[in-house]
Amino acid sequence: MGKRLSVLLAAGILIMTVAACGGNKESGGSGEKVYKFATDAAYAPMEFMDKDKITGFDVDFLKAVMDEAGLKYTITNTGWDPMLAEVESGKTYDAGISSVSITDERKLSYDYSIPYFESTNMIMVKEDSPVASAADLKDKKVAVQISTTAETLMAGIMGNDNGNLKRFDSNAVAMLELDSGGVDAVVADIAIVREYMKNNPERKLKGILDQASFGSEFYGILLPKGSELKAKLDPAIKKVLEDGTYTDVYKQWFGEEPNVDNVLNAK
Repeated sequence: MGKRLSVLLAAGILIMTVAACGGNKESGGSGEKVYKFATDAAYAPMEFMDKDKITGFDVDFLKAVMDEAGLKYTITNTGWDPMLAEVESGKTYDAGISSVSITDERKLSYDYSIPYFESTNMIMVKEDSPVASAADLKDKKVAVQISTTAETLMAGIMGNDNGNLKRFDSNAVAMLELDSGGVDAVVADIAIVREYMKNNPERKLKGILDQASFGSEFYGILLPKGSELKAKLDPAIKKVLEDGTYTDVYKQWFGEEPNVDNVLNAK
């Protein structure tokens, strides 16, 4: 899941802020507003801690968007649940960017930017596991991160009150549980699963795609209801997607071309 597991575990504890395009203040020297973004920097390669710096695809993407929009901002590692709560209230943070899938349920509490990333969930198991699809997980012990689409999907397959569905505060801890034999599988976003397997080949893991059970999801920047920031972000995101900037950032982090048309046409 990360460049080093220890970095990911530390990310759940550290609260770090990166100031961009102007200082870490409520407004710039000219009185211009500085927008405050929250993230959960324990989700490599999307967002994670590299020593004392928040980095990752989402971080570089956000910089490109805010540069295009001409807006000043900061980004703070708050953790997942605090990010959701703080952005919903709109009191401390103006937005959240942390691989947040756009769902109908979340739309009841939040606004979103237009989509900027296509993803899907993936099953991760030990190499010798007989699991071949999501249906095979019904009677297994499965780890997910709480309040994610993986939790929602697996609750639908296994039953919401199934004691074998293990919910953790982060994917880093969920993956540790698989390593220790406490669960049979982890379900998480494909980019996170692939990154973890790439950086931990000695753990002898495999990823399973089940597109019949886990369809495409699209990430958006999370906003409080009625946020004025949406009108500023959406045109900038569209421009970054269309002018090649997004493709450059995507290739830097994933080594392949994104399907930009899928993202632009997502609803």
